[in-house]
Amino acid sequence: MDRQAFQGWLDRYVEAWKSYDPQQIGDLFSEDATYRYHPQDEPEKGSGEIVAAWLDGPDEKGTYDARYEPLAIDGDVHVAQGWSRYFNADGSTRDEYMNIYICHFDSEGRCTEFIEYWIQNREMRKLSLEEMVRKARESDATAA
Repeated sequence: MDRQAFQGWLDRYVEAWKSYDPQQIGDLFSEDATYRYHPQDEPEKGSGEIVAAWLDGPDEKGTYDARYEPLAIDGDVHVAQGWSRYFNADGSTRDEYMNIYICHFDSEGRCTEFIEYWIQNREMRKLSLEEMVRKARESDATAA
């Protein structure tokens, strides 16, 4: 798979996420694919399990967007970089992640192994921590 084909796969990945269409999701992966949402996670195994995991607790339509681009290709190892953003009802950014994907592909262009690395935007992380502290303080005050 060359750079252009990899970009096409990444674009279909985003489309599948936005649609949550089981066929679109399943078409991205080989029957025996593994998928890790984090390098330390146990993988989802097989396209059926991957589809089920995607469909379990989907994001609310229209509240997120993403863009990924090829970063490097070495044989069947493809590395992508990009971002995922989540939005409030008013359209403002609620959260943002910088992503690195490591993908392996078979000769038919289906992903056989997918590992996601993500880092939360520093400003968003700071706001999340402040919100957690505020809620903990409110909870402590209510309990007292």
